[in-house]
Amino acid sequence: MTHDSARPAGASVSAPAAAARYPQRARTFRWSVSDIVVASTLAVASGVIFWGWNLSFHFVGNLFAFYPPVETLVHGMWLFPAALGALIIRKPGAAIYCEVVAATVSALLGSQWGLTVLFSGFMQGVGAELIFLAFLYRRFSADVALLAGAGAGFAGGANYHWIMPMYAYAPLETAIHIGCFALSGAVIAGLLPWLATRGLAATSVLSPLASRRAHLEPAFGTGAGAATQR
Repeated sequence: MTHDSARPAGASVSAPAAAARYPQRARTFRWSVSDIVVASTLAVASGVIFWGWNLSFHFVGNLFAFYPPVETLVHGMWLFPAALGALIIRKPGAAIYCEVVAATVSALLGSQWGLTVLFSGFMQGVGAELIFLAFLYRRFSADVALLAGAGAGFAGGANYHWIMPMYAYAPLETAIHIGCFALSGAVIAGLLPWLATRGLAATSVLSPLASRRAHLEPAFGTGAGAATQR
């Protein structure tokens, strides 16, 4: 009789036992075909979501007419592919790649901001990418995801004010505008993608990828990301 058959029905599987089902592989930063296909699929789907969000943003933006600087509380919707791609692919460049491809799809479908979204996407991707780089692509816990989302938001806000200026606020309003952008990024583009990654990993759909054990990793701390790299 095997160990599994001896376990009472309904008993939960311990983390070590569950982890044994996912053999560890040598760590590498080289992108596989699976990485490219999944990242591209995520990015294109995100670009379609961008396009839909663009269509509704005029209405959503009006909800903040009482104090325009806080409208960036919902701008995280334009940031989520960066952290989501990095959390799932776990290779250098994933955040930038997914954010830029999503922005490109959005532009091709008819973004009201035209081709400027390409540079915005690049900057936002860089903001998230730098966070994962700071942890040497070894940690993919909730705290790192929150920082990555916030980094994408800060980079987006900095771009809007100082690189490709789209707003002309006083210093205080500028700080609030960028701060709300970073906060929105942390929650919408950091925490939610982290939860989505864990949910997908639990269904085994990420089995060809380095994030296949994401649901077994601790929410905070060093995590087990390094052990799952391919």
